Amino acid sequence: MQGARARRGQSPAEMGALGWPTTLLLTYALATLEFTCLFMQFSVLPYLSRSLGLDSVAFGYLQTTLGVLQLLGGPVFGRIQCPVLVAFVANLLGAILSFTYIPANTKGAGAHGPAAPPGGPQASVFDLKTITRLLLQPGVLPVFLIKVVCGFPFGLFMIMFSIINMEFFQLEPAQASYLQSFFGILMMVIQGLLIGRLSRRFSEGALLWASVLVFCLVGLAMVLMCNVFHFCLLMPGLVFSLCTLNIVTDSMLTKAVSASDTGTMLGLCASVQPLTRTIGPTLGGLLYRRFGVPAFGHVQFAVNFLVLLVLWRQPILLQEVNKAR
Repeated sequence: MQGARARRGQSPAEMGALGWPTTLLLTYALATLEFTCLFMQFSVLPYLSRSLGLDSVAFGYLQTTLGVLQLLGGPVFGRIQCPVLVAFVANLLGAILSFTYIPANTKGAGAHGPAAPPGGPQASVFDLKTITRLLLQPGVLPVFLIKVVCGFPFGLFMIMFSIINMEFFQLEPAQASYLQSFFGILMMVIQGLLIGRLSRRFSEGALLWASVLVFCLVGLAMVLMCNVFHFCLLMPGLVFSLCTLNIVTDSMLTKAVSASDTGTMLGLCASVQPLTRTIGPTLGGLLYRRFGVPAFGHVQFAVNFLVLLVLWRQPILLQEVNKAR
């Protein structure tokens, strides 16, 4: 059956039980469900920790614990609060829908990327040899490092964002929810409307340059940030850089490997956020306690400026990815 469909010119993405358009719509719905549950935690946890008497450093330790559990893939549930139960049921439903309807392979036979080694073992995110082999392919490691390094300062800020809302911006829970809603709307607009149009006009390398440059500029502006209104003015630049960095690097990395290795590469890309949530909260809490909010701007500018210098001095790093395709 699959061979007959392939002969008719259908790609694996069109062979799903629901068809490609419905599958894409379901994927967006599952992502929305996932982020809704995630922000439920982000919204409630800081105020709960404050009511328990935790300061910013202790909150950082708590976030580190959560990151370790997320990284190991073994979330531990304590006593059920309504939000925890809802998040559990929603994620269980999302997992069932994913296994049932989302195609296992969405990369066509004619997709770019080197072929998998004949007779080699199947890729696995727990296979260190496979991970090392993928990272050592031409142009893969530099792009992956850019993804990790450039996104880390913003990840530090977002980990402490709830504490900053309470202590620096002096926001009530309802006001903090409005701010997060604004953040979510910006992500939908920029990811859904802006980046797609930009990708048709500019190369992925140019978009990566732009994301790192905007990160630098926003980092400088964050040093001077005094209130929530200033942050709202900076949010479009932050969201643009974050979305562009994630989309472009994911695209470059998956195109640089074979179809059989795409899942492993996506797994590596997905591990960046848990890694940040593991080592970031403690560092973010210490930075906030000792130097305040401007420290996050300084770190973001310094890190991304160094990346810009490396890209300017060694442009061949991005050219290797294009050759690998």
